[in-house]
Amino acid sequence: GGMAAALLPLPLLLLLAAGPGPGRADAGQERRDALREELTPLPTGDVAATFQFRTRWDADLQRGAVSHYRLFPKALGRLVAALGVRELHLALTQGFWRTRYWGQPPLQAPAGAELWVWFQPTVTDVDKAWKELSNILSGIFCASLNFIDLTNTVIPTASFKPLGLANGTDHHLLRYAVLPREVVCTENLTPWKKLLPCGSKAGLAVLLKAERLFHSSYHSQAVHIRPICRDASCLAMSWELRQTLTVVFDFFSSGQGKKDWSLFKMFSRTLTDTCPLASQSKVYVDISPKNKEKELLEVSPAPTSVYEAVVQGDKKTYAVYDLLNPSLFNTSRSLNVQLKWKRPQDSSEMPIPTLHAQRYVGGYGLQTGEICTLIYNTHPYRAFPVILLETVPWYLRLYVHTLTIITKGKENKPSYIHYQPAQDRRRPHLLEMLIQLPANSVTKITIQFERALLKWTEYPPDPNHGFYVGSSVLSALVPSVTAMKDMDVEQSPLFTSLFPSSDGSSYFVRLYTEPLLVNLPTPDFSMPYNVICLTCTVVAVCYGSFYNLLTRTFHVEEPSRGGLAKRLANVIRKFRGVPPL
Repeated sequence: GGMAAALLPLPLLLLLAAGPGPGRADAGQERRDALREELTPLPTGDVAATFQFRTRWDADLQRGAVSHYRLFPKALGRLVAALGVRELHLALTQGFWRTRYWGQPPLQAPAGAELWVWFQPTVTDVDKAWKELSNILSGIFCASLNFIDLTNTVIPTASFKPLGLANGTDHHLLRYAVLPREVVCTENLTPWKKLLPCGSKAGLAVLLKAERLFHSSYHSQAVHIRPICRDASCLAMSWELRQTLTVVFDFFSSGQGKKDWSLFKMFSRTLTDTCPLASQSKVYVDISPKNKEKELLEVSPAPTSVYEAVVQGDKKTYAVYDLLNPSLFNTSRSLNVQLKWKRPQDSSEMPIPTLHAQRYVGGYGLQTGEICTLIYNTHPYRAFPVILLETVPWYLRLYVHTLTIITKGKENKPSYIHYQPAQDRRRPHLLEMLIQLPANSVTKITIQFERALLKWTEYPPDPNHGFYVGSSVLSALVPSVTAMKDMDVEQSPLFTSLFPSSDGSSYFVRLYTEPLLVNLPTPDFSMPYNVICLTCTVVAVCYGSFYNLLTRTFHVEEPSRGGLAKRLANVIRKFRGVPPL
């Protein structure tokens, strides 16, 4: 087995990768396990760490002949085989990745829970398989995925194309859903770690301490399952399970006031050994020069090698720590990668990403409103198209005739548009558009909506908190500043191989905007309580008194002769000659 990690000064990337495993399946199939981890310091003093764990299995799950599981989790393997899953992508995220200030993320996900799945053509009832799949995943990851139903599920036609091998792209086999209100915590992290071949006992996973991971500005964990080519000839198919976790720490504002960091400072732990089941394990640290100044920072201990690559259009330099190299653990029993700035660094901002977006709700009152989306193309001379996916709940009734797209003061007509209207309590709105973004421009997309009045039983326990609207999804091939070379997927780092580029002039980017919080007309739920209390009081007083008068019986009490005391007193008065009482 093996592990790898990488660290960067401005963006710090820690990567763990694993190659072919030593074991074989009962059918003679070779197994592969790869773990990668990324750490990226940001100019605001934040440090982003991305973990990637890759397990490759040379087996055919669709035939159902697999009975022995070694590295690939049995729960997910049987799920893929039983429900006819071709690709599965699940992400659980707490917080929002600020692309404008943090740069392009290695793997971005929307706030809450996101699930999109491609099914095999042999699946006859896709909706039934989708419902069963969401319920099973809800139990595996201890999440509220069982709330996914037809009211929040859409079938995109242009977005979310397969990332692995695909014979066809019939969009009727695709399902996509988002639960923006889902809260991610330790009960979701524990089952995620148990899917790793070594769990959290060895390798890079020992750094996954829940107390530190959730004391952060951003946390996202994901599971990706897809079929890939077994070799360059692609005559056989393998299955890839990629588990990713991204976390952003804010050290600058936590009291230290420094941008220096180390593994122990971030995770309260250090690397002690490698996962014995991993074939490759590395740590990558981004030491790319900023403003052509190469001596601003230093990493310790000395890296085993240096790796240069073009990542998301920019040329990057990584210091590589090969955890399988015995020399790393010769001097001490643990590895604590540290990064220090040689002199105080200014708070200069990171280069603005070529593509970024933001979204907000406009209007006033509780009857109508407007959804505004701003898409920025900061490239100085290149224009490129972008696919925008909007999913809006049914209780926000969109007015499609109010859709406007303005770029540089002029109307921008989309070259492709697909709209599926919502049905009350059955399905949401789906809007997909292919929009051309001119160079150095801002495109504003607005559409008006009307708020619906729900039934009083459809409001959540905290109706005045508002209702969430899922993030918009942007998919685009962004022009690259630096030409990219074609690399072997098996030899390249994990953080460069999830979205392979078709050519060297552009790279694929999928971005998510902020989720929206919309207030709906909400009745005064305290008024029924007051009415019930007042009504019960009036009924109890009036009805009780009236019932008491109707059912009470009256009896005339005859005068009694008196008691023993009265008779004794009359005897004494008789002896004294006094008239009796």
